[in-house]
Amino acid sequence: MPAERLMPTEESADLIELTQTIADKELRDAVNEGERTATFPRDAFLTLGRAGLLGLPYPEEYGGGGQPYEVYLQVVEEIASAWAAVGVGTSVHALSCFGLFHAGTDEQKRRWLPAMLSGELLGAYCLSEAHAGSDPAAMRTRAVRDGDDYVITGAKAWTTHGGKADFYKVMARTSDDGGRGISCFLVPADAEGLSADVPEQKMGLMSSTTTTMLFDGVRVPAERRLGAEGQGLPIALAGLDSGRLGIAAVATGVAQAALDAAVAYAQDRETFGRPIIEHQGLGFLLADMAAAVESARATYLHAARLRDVGRPFSRQASVAKLVCTDNAMKVTTDAVQVLGGAGYTRDFPVERYMRETKVMQIFEGTNQIQRLVIGRALGR
Repeated sequence: MPAERLMPTEESADLIELTQTIADKELRDAVNEGERTATFPRDAFLTLGRAGLLGLPYPEEYGGGGQPYEVYLQVVEEIASAWAAVGVGTSVHALSCFGLFHAGTDEQKRRWLPAMLSGELLGAYCLSEAHAGSDPAAMRTRAVRDGDDYVITGAKAWTTHGGKADFYKVMARTSDDGGRGISCFLVPADAEGLSADVPEQKMGLMSSTTTTMLFDGVRVPAERRLGAEGQGLPIALAGLDSGRLGIAAVATGVAQAALDAAVAYAQDRETFGRPIIEHQGLGFLLADMAAAVESARATYLHAARLRDVGRPFSRQASVAKLVCTDNAMKVTTDAVQVLGGAGYTRDFPVERYMRETKVMQIFEGTNQIQRLVIGRALGR
């Protein structure tokens, strides 16, 4: 059964319908081959960008859609239900644009943001390092001022779109003052000295390239620094609150797809003379799956609505990321169980959903970090 949505405007309902049409025509038929061959779906992002779906939460004056996060996240969910890697990429791209929009000057935004929001330029986000994942303040990648430029040296791990992106939002150390010594830069992909290491061999999201990006004396004009020196970590962390909502929506989309596949199979498969969905044990399992999906959606929408009205939402973003990804892991695992032996084969998509969902409990801050954030907020 499709997701039941209550959209705030007629325009937003049309956006959902447009997204579903693109998902049906451009994504669902391509996902199996894309995942099998680990082919990066660059054309999919161009299609989404040209349809106006990549820049939805940004203002129209820069080529965005001027839509609230409540709407944008439901579009992301629909994309992810068709192709998780593209859903993740859509969220990462929005996160890559966040620093420019919120910390850039008017001139910087006019110069670079329209091409980014249209999908002509695809973004990546460079924060984590091999020794500094959950503790970004421990990063070692350094940017040294040299006249009108900065020279960046170091390595950034776990970069989604690494080697495929057109620009990289990079956090690098400009002083030794801990978390207050980090600055943010917008680095073009063709910068001399910037290269991508061998892509990671992952258990899921095969078409989403993940690499370590290597900065070997990369010279970046000072005009590409976003915000003042030392503001990089606050820019990064503010963006992560929104990015966590993106991953919550992605996870919910995959969970919805897994639920739909499980229900369809249970209606068609018969044992003891009747469809297996009519057996109480299985019916209860499917009911729990449906409850998990709908509660996850309600959780991320609550956080989004707080964000849309300008209220603090950091704790609620962590709750959404935790609940949505944990629920998705449970739902996709149960979907495999519903299909039995068939669910363990690649003849059906549920085994892929289970593999794809696991990483969603890890990136954008592990779910253990989310519990830490929530617990600290409760103690204030």
